[in-house]
Amino acid sequence: MTIIRVAEAARLLGVSDDTIRRWTDNGFLTPLRDESGRLAVDGLELALHAQKLAQLPDDPHRTGSSARNRFTGLVTGITADKVMAQVELQCGPFRVVSLMSSEAVREMGLELGSIATAVVKATTVIIETPQGKGVL
Repeated sequence: MTIIRVAEAARLLGVSDDTIRRWTDNGFLTPLRDESGRLAVDGLELALHAQKLAQLPDDPHRTGSSARNRFTGLVTGITADKVMAQVELQCGPFRVVSLMSSEAVREMGLELGSIATAVVKATTVIIETPQGKGVL
């Protein structure tokens, strides 16, 4: 069982420490104690709770697609030259960067502050873990 301290759980879900404590007080998460006696939660229970909280924004242009990774957010940066552009999106706590043609940026009407969805279909996804086991 992976035990995650309140501060790290809050950081992972983008909420405050107090929110995690309220969730344990209200029974949404089971309160546990780490080796130091600090309040913690079970990693799997936290992951399942995060999935319940996740609400995918509606994408009115969505068509059938095998891509499952969709990040809707705000355009926060566009660096373009004559041929290529780098577009940055802030999708909740996640920064997503895409390289595309400058022509595509113009055709899509992308500008700072506009809403866009990054669709990711990757054959290689690298997963990393923090040092140590179980406690973050």
